[in-house]
Amino acid sequence: MRALTWQGKRDVRVETVPDPRIEKPDDIIVRVTSSGICGSDLHLYELFGPYLDPGDILGHEAMGVVEEVGPDVQAVTPGDRVVIPFNISCRDCFMCDRGLHSQCETTQVRERHSGGALFGYTKLYGQVPGGQAQLLRVPFGNKLPIKVPAGPPDDRYVYLSDVLPTAWQAVEYADIPEGGTVTVLGLGPIGDMAARIARHRGAGLVVGVDLVDERLSRASARGVTCFDARRHAKDLPEAVRDLTDGRGTDAVIDAVGMEAHGAPFAKAAQWVTGLLPDAVAQPLMEHAGVDRLGALHTGIDLVRRGGTLSVSGVYGGAASPMPLLTMFDKQIQVRMGQANVWRWVEDILPLLTDDDPLGVDTFKTHAMPLEDAAKAYAMFQAKEDGMVKTLLKP
Repeated sequence: MRALTWQGKRDVRVETVPDPRIEKPDDIIVRVTSSGICGSDLHLYELFGPYLDPGDILGHEAMGVVEEVGPDVQAVTPGDRVVIPFNISCRDCFMCDRGLHSQCETTQVRERHSGGALFGYTKLYGQVPGGQAQLLRVPFGNKLPIKVPAGPPDDRYVYLSDVLPTAWQAVEYADIPEGGTVTVLGLGPIGDMAARIARHRGAGLVVGVDLVDERLSRASARGVTCFDARRHAKDLPEAVRDLTDGRGTDAVIDAVGMEAHGAPFAKAAQWVTGLLPDAVAQPLMEHAGVDRLGALHTGIDLVRRGGTLSVSGVYGGAASPMPLLTMFDKQIQVRMGQANVWRWVEDILPLLTDDDPLGVDTFKTHAMPLEDAAKAYAMFQAKEDGMVKTLLKP
């Protein structure tokens, strides 16, 4: 089959690799029909090379058609249309029973002290081959795949793999009161969708912040009050407080993570670490890594006293300094973590209808053949051509 493989920093290539096969009785093989490029895929493209090997297959936002099933699989049959959650969970263990599928105890990567395994996402999360490929082996075939109806285009359902549950959890964790206010930092795929979900769930004011014109225009068209971070570099907190009786918003969602704009020292440290040999870079990242915390610190400033900071952007630094005095003084609640995909499926599926309240049918900005995946990664990393969300078509 053809698959997108990691070969080095900013070097991904579509290559011919062996087809996956049934390895356990409850495995299934899915013929991939759409696979999204995620913002966190850019962390692999740019930063997480020490945890990858040349030839690793990337991608964790796949859907397709069941091609083959193991002898113990009864929940799906060949020909069924399925979405594959990005976190690999058994849905039966202690953690899964509590809705914490990203912490699945059956797939936890204990040797790395990490949570549940993920598709296409480094040795930290199991080094499981990903879904930017023609075929994907999926474990837990009776529990993990999300069956969806035939008929509507993939665009309606593919975001169940990551974007929708990640954004939904971000809003859930933000705990926005009915008619309340929220600021979303970063209007990439997750931030954009989180803003839409917040409005759908009754937020009275949704503020969006970004520095890419196309992203700001896209969010503004859906009723988000937008601020350009380039023009409000120093007065953003005051501008938001002016909209909220001087308090700040009830909640802030950080959908940016460790690649925030600015922070030149941390940016340089990340870049240098990515060039070191794996044996040196891994312990450095795990014990001395420092993130670019511009977005997180902005969120702490923007949120009102007693408010909630919801972090969906990925951070990886072990020694990143936090303003704990300010956080304690403001009595800020903080919630974060990988999305627990199956926890939110029943909430989201009823919204994936012809009425399309979240605009999923038109959410993508680009659809490209899998063979053009390397070009798509480069475009996304450079924020070219208004690219916000790309679906690869194997």
